[in-house]
Amino acid sequence: MQHEPYLIEWNEINGGDLVNIGNIHVEPIAAYSEKYTTADEVPDGATVVIPDDATNEYRALRILEQEGWIKLGETENARASVDDIAEFVKPIEITELDSYQINAHISEFDVYINNTNKVIEAGLDATKFLFREGEDSPYANIIVTTPDKKDDPGLKALVEVLQSEDTAKFILEKYNGAVIPVTKVSE
Repeated sequence: MQHEPYLIEWNEINGGDLVNIGNIHVEPIAAYSEKYTTADEVPDGATVVIPDDATNEYRALRILEQEGWIKLGETENARASVDDIAEFVKPIEITELDSYQINAHISEFDVYINNTNKVIEAGLDATKFLFREGEDSPYANIIVTTPDKKDDPGLKALVEVLQSEDTAKFILEKYNGAVIPVTKVSE
């Protein structure tokens, strides 16, 4: 089931009462480039493509803000668009595009921002990012159920396994660190 912000919105729109019973991993949204290897190399005037759907556009703008490239104005309910940019700290040109189309057009832009899962699905290297969301992202993928099943022993066992250190190690190894488990792995 997506992530907590999506769940909240889904419940509001659909009159639902589904509940989160466990965060599992973050598939962070990240900034990538075929032309540059670090964010510092990206020149003023760079072209940046971001997803145009409400949740992922906000996530893309947030990492641009965290990187110090833009400043967002006041936003509501974890939603923002390019219209909500209050200041371009770094002069860049932002294009909005459907997230499923971004990977087909990466050579046309200096920087592209997309979800890790879409980058991996396209056969691109999701570990070569310029910057990205961290493990503290509120967009961890979650396990969801109905309120009457939130204490179900089978579901609790499933969440326990998915949040185990063994599963975290598997996620880190399988995705070479591109996907971030919520469970910390001891050294």
